[in-house]
Amino acid sequence: MKEINPNDRPSSVSAGRPGSAVYPTTPLGEKFENIPTGRDVEWEPLVDFRRMDVSENTIHGAVAWAHGDEIIHSFGGNVLVYGRSMMKPLMMKPFVEVLKDLDWKQKAISCSSHNGDTEHVAAAQSLLTESEWGLMQCPLDVPLIQFGRQVRRPRRWFHTCSGEHAAILKGMRLMGMSRAGYTLPSSDWFPLYLDVLREYMNKPNWEPLRVAKDGCGFPTVSNTVNELALMFANLVARRNDDWIWEAMNRNPDLVGGFNRLDSTCLKAGDGRIVAKEGADGLLGLSVIHDDWPNGLGIVIKIAHGWNSQATWYVARAVLGVLGVNLRNPYPLHRQKAFIVPGIVPEKYSSALESIVTWDEWDPDRDRFSMDWKDYTSAMTRSDPFSNEGIGDS
Repeated sequence: MKEINPNDRPSSVSAGRPGSAVYPTTPLGEKFENIPTGRDVEWEPLVDFRRMDVSENTIHGAVAWAHGDEIIHSFGGNVLVYGRSMMKPLMMKPFVEVLKDLDWKQKAISCSSHNGDTEHVAAAQSLLTESEWGLMQCPLDVPLIQFGRQVRRPRRWFHTCSGEHAAILKGMRLMGMSRAGYTLPSSDWFPLYLDVLREYMNKPNWEPLRVAKDGCGFPTVSNTVNELALMFANLVARRNDDWIWEAMNRNPDLVGGFNRLDSTCLKAGDGRIVAKEGADGLLGLSVIHDDWPNGLGIVIKIAHGWNSQATWYVARAVLGVLGVNLRNPYPLHRQKAFIVPGIVPEKYSSALESIVTWDEWDPDRDRFSMDWKDYTSAMTRSDPFSNEGIGDS
């Protein structure tokens, strides 16, 4: 019998083969009408990290500011993205009436992307009876950890979205919806969520260009950063319609957790803002501010994906010009961060210069203590033995 060379076998995922349907058709990326990719848009630098005046790391992205139903500032292009977990305050809107009797911790955890700490797991589990826990379909995960070593066994409750899953399961039961396939876009709650997006954008005929599966299994909808900013502006204008604004501000550490950017923004805002992170470089801010009586929404998108430290510097600058004092992130190693002025409207340009990106405990360690040329000339001797004290003969 002829021996078969494995290299002669066609791959089961090659074009036309049975396994090819779930793969892209080209490694160069297909081009679809009305779907601009990240290589097609006008990203702008938002912040750069410099070592003694030379940029070693430049973070590009897009920022949109909305006041009511108007875009007042756009920097980096009107990029099409998925809202991911940044949309949780809006995803809970279809359920606000049936979940109004939850306690404040349960309400906060329903809007969270939490660290999986003990308090987060306890709040999420309290939303369902133990007999309902088996309905949970978010992935197995371990708690997010920023320091130390993670050795926990993966569980669904540790997943950052478990509070949202539990709340939606509870809300569906109270609304008489079938919970089978609750993570699918065919589930009864999903059209209600799309109606919320249309309402908060004031676009009654809007349809998403793409609906994809998020990391937790729920549908995530494509929007432009301008559309996202409009929705976050209307979260401010309609903050008294339900419990979401108050719940997130009452329990900011349940929304994210220790050292998380959105939790820290919420605490810095002292009731004046709602902040929500989203995977792959998203931060949404809803701000109560006298300059913007119809509600201010700001969305930051980092082009290369999640970068908490870079996003933090941008958020500190944006909130700082609005009078909200967000602390600096942990310092860079032998670098300093510098903000690009275009992230804020021109009226705030002068105020931006006062929002420094360092602290008194964060000196500029990327510099030698003296000019390197002077240092070299001082240490170099024409006679290398001149200081050895040669005695008389």
